[in-house]
Order: sequence, then structure tokens, then C-alpha cells
Amino acid sequence: MIYFDNSATTKIDPQVLQTYNTVANDFWGNPSSLHGLGDHALQLLQSARQQIADLVGCATDEIYFTSGGTEGDNWVIKGTAMAKREFGKHIIVSSVEHAAVLNSAAQLEKLGWEVTYLPVDKQGFVNPDDVAKAMRPDTVLVSVMAVNNEIGAIQPITEIGEILKNYPTVHFHVDAVQSVGKNLWSQVLPERVDFATFSAHKFHGPRGTGFIYAKKGRALGTLMSGGGQETNHRSGTENLPAIAAMSKALRLAVTDEAKKAQHELALKQQLVDFLSALPDITIFSPVAANFAPHILCFAIAGVRGETTVHALEAKDIYLSTTSACSSRSGDESSTLKAMKVPEKLATSAVRISLDDANTQAEVDQFIKVFPEIYQRFERMNGRA
Repeated sequence: MIYFDNSATTKIDPQVLQTYNTVANDFWGNPSSLHGLGDHALQLLQSARQQIADLVGCATDEIYFTSGGTEGDNWVIKGTAMAKREFGKHIIVSSVEHAAVLNSAAQLEKLGWEVTYLPVDKQGFVNPDDVAKAMRPDTVLVSVMAVNNEIGAIQPITEIGEILKNYPTVHFHVDAVQSVGKNLWSQVLPERVDFATFSAHKFHGPRGTGFIYAKKGRALGTLMSGGGQETNHRSGTENLPAIAAMSKALRLAVTDEAKKAQHELALKQQLVDFLSALPDITIFSPVAANFAPHILCFAIAGVRGETTVHALEAKDIYLSTTSACSSRSGDESSTLKAMKVPEKLATSAVRISLDDANTQAEVDQFIKVFPEIYQRFERMNGRA
């Protein structure tokens, strides 16, 4: 089996799974309990928080555990709205955000908030000047993702941050879910960023757990009320085995990060060179400094994306149509739509997403079997 769908989810690392199992068996006390078992669990919880904070480069009280990227995005956007509504009811998000951001913004619109959706250019990038133009006295939040999950465009977070230095009270949120392990920390988490969202299953951790970075002193409303966990910011008994495993996964992901990213980029380069030489194929994710090393989105003209996915699945090669969260709906890619790609071509798009565990042999096998599939499609479309 060749797995090229790592942006959808990664396989849990065996070392991470071992940590999960050990903690589940040996640290089963509730961290909120006053007895010794609870203290034991609390110490491990705080140790995991410390390790993640050290790896991210922040204070321990700036890390909050969540159930993953979707909750993190919802919490920051709606929590900002709750905390800052007396100062304004206008937010700015890019038009190519993950559905967790776009749908949260849409919910706020129904509640009377005004949302500005930033356009992107033909390559999928936000223009920082558009952020400056969209700012208003009642703006309280700007949310722009670090790495686009569909085409891999790395947004100009540093440049946007420079603009927002002139607006020190406005929250700046970055969905950083697709950026871990890609040697992009300085690009996606500059000093001006106030909030960043992360999800463990994107870097070989367990599903259903994640964390947010929340800069100290920034107001954020409570989305999950209950027993007061996470210093009253996010209630619910902590998923300690998953949290400990996530901290292990993050440490492994950032170890030799530059080398891993270079390996992925080399594989992507070979795939781009191969695919771009074929007629009727459009590449949306070039090899360039402002594109992530692991994401390659392309389309075969006249062939729906799901058709390509299933044809490759028959060869035991697994990739996806753009975003995994919306791939089953068969809808046009929201990112490609924002880029003004014609609908017929956008619905043909598929995404290869690599990992450092992918090998040269796997790329060679893809290059070997793809021509047969491609030629069959060409005959079906009367182009052969």
C-alpha cells in the first residue's frame, strides 16, 4: 500500500502509540482528583504541557489542550467574539480557510457580526495590502491560515503580522494545523500571532486531541463550560493518554525537521516534473518557496477527482480530493473556487500529501502505474 493522504490524517507513530498505551494503563487517575493517583496524573499533564510549550517556544500557561483543529478554530473565533463584542463586531478571515474557520464565521454572521472575506490571487495567496484595507475601528479579529490544506500555499503571515502591529488590540489567529514538521515555524508563528491552532493526528499523534497557543493577556471567551479544567478556559476531563502521546509526537515531528521537509520536497519535485510533462494536467501546487513541501494538488482535465482517486486506489495508491473534510460531498474545492479556477477543472482536482515516511520506491511505483490510468482517461475523453 502507498499512502499519499497525510494531510487528511497520518498514521500514529509506534512510539507515540506506546506512550498512549502506557499512560492509559499506568496513569488512569483524574488530574483533578486530590489523592495521589490524581497528583500523579496532574504531574504528567503538566509535563506534557511543558514539553509542548518548549517546542513551540512559549510559556506553559499559553498552551491549552483541545479535541483538535476544529475545536481550536471554533474556540478562538467564537471566543474572541464573546470576549470582545463590546469593542466591535467585525472580523476578517481569508476566503481559503478550513471549513472550521469559514463555518464559524458564517455562524457569527447569523448572530449579527460582519465578516470580511479576503480574496486570493490565482495562486491562492492573500495580499497583505487587502488586510490593511479591510481593517476598521470595530475589527477585533483577523484569521489567516498558515498552510492551505488543499494546495499547500504558505500564506504571508509575517507580512500580515507587520500590518497588525499597528492594531495591537486586534486578535491575530493562525490555523497552523498543516504546518507541523515542515520546517516552517518562523514563517507561520511570528511574534505578532496571538493564537495558533494545532491537531495531533496531522503529525502522527492520536486523533481527537490537539492544542492551541494563546498569547498571555489576550481575552478569550470560554467555549466549553463545566468543571474548570485548563484554568477555567476549557472544561472537560483531560484526555491524558492522548495529550501525553501528542507531546511525544510533536517532539518526534520537530526532530530533524529540516531534513524531513527536504526529503518530502525532493519527492514532490519528482512528482511535479512527471505530471507537468503530461498534456491535460494542471498543477496547482508548484515547487516554490511559498508552497509547502508536502502538498501537491493537480487535476486531469475532464476527469472528476473521485474517479482519479478510485482508479489509483485500485492500484493500492491512496490520495484524496482536495480537503478530506469535504471530499465525500463531491463539491468544488473552496480554495480553487476562491482562486477562480473554472468549476469543471476544480472538480477534477486531487491532492497528494506526503510525509517523511514516504519513499523513493513509492514515488517510482506511482510514476510506473499512473500512465496506464491516464491513457485510459484520455481514451474515454476522446483525446487519445
